[in-house]
Amino acid sequence: MFTPEITYHRMKRTDVNIAVDWAAMEGWNPGLHDADAFFAADSNGFFLAKQNGTPVGCVSAVAYDDNFGFLGFYIVKKELRNQGIGMQLSNLAIEYLGNRTIGADGVVGMLEKYTQIGLRLAHFNARYESAGKKTQLTLPDLSAVSYEELERYDRRHFPAQRSAFLQSWISRPGTFGRVALKDGSIRGYGVIRPCIRGFKIAPLFADTQEIAADLYSALSGLAEGQPVFLDIPVCNGAALDLVQSLGMTKVFETGRIYRGGPPDLPLDNIYGITSFELG
Repeated sequence: MFTPEITYHRMKRTDVNIAVDWAAMEGWNPGLHDADAFFAADSNGFFLAKQNGTPVGCVSAVAYDDNFGFLGFYIVKKELRNQGIGMQLSNLAIEYLGNRTIGADGVVGMLEKYTQIGLRLAHFNARYESAGKKTQLTLPDLSAVSYEELERYDRRHFPAQRSAFLQSWISRPGTFGRVALKDGSIRGYGVIRPCIRGFKIAPLFADTQEIAADLYSALSGLAEGQPVFLDIPVCNGAALDLVQSLGMTKVFETGRIYRGGPPDLPLDNIYGITSFELG
């Protein structure tokens, strides 16, 4: 069903704030300063539906390179759902991303619907919560390594290079990063940022569970007494062991879905995904 008074537009930077605000109202708990980093990833990849000039729906379709893109921010105002707006937004996003492999995180109850646009389940992700605890453990700041080294390590854990996004992501206000080194080489890194509620550690990549635990401890200690969230790929048994050993509580779950088949990623080294919105 197509609603004639609905028009569709490519977002400007200020429009991305609307998407982030709606994500907060949906309970997704985005970061306080996510919009700049999201828009830096692909300034052409955000779409807005309007009814008589008023925003009523949105979707993001970030093209990281010629081979990989990611869908997110799939939101339609509740009173206008099931009227074809979401499907039209999906069609715009899919058309924009073309023949790229496409990833997304879907609410578990909606996974069957995503198969209609060719997105199929690869694995589940789960969000865990705990409180930040003071620690004596200290690890180097990200400035201890060159940006080029950090980007190379990040690239091992993500399906595409994401330089513009990463540069913005690690430099947002209130954001801190820590890196684990051995013999001068990066063995893991993580980032913590302030969110609508508490803080999220995202991403958290590490060569071993022990390194991941040290990074989590060093980062969560920066948010002492505040809620701290970590989104793990459930198929990583070591990540599941980590959150259980920390006494963290599961609060949310998504399905990681792909069109074109899942990319070849070292999921056993991914202890915290970067974002449900951008992958």
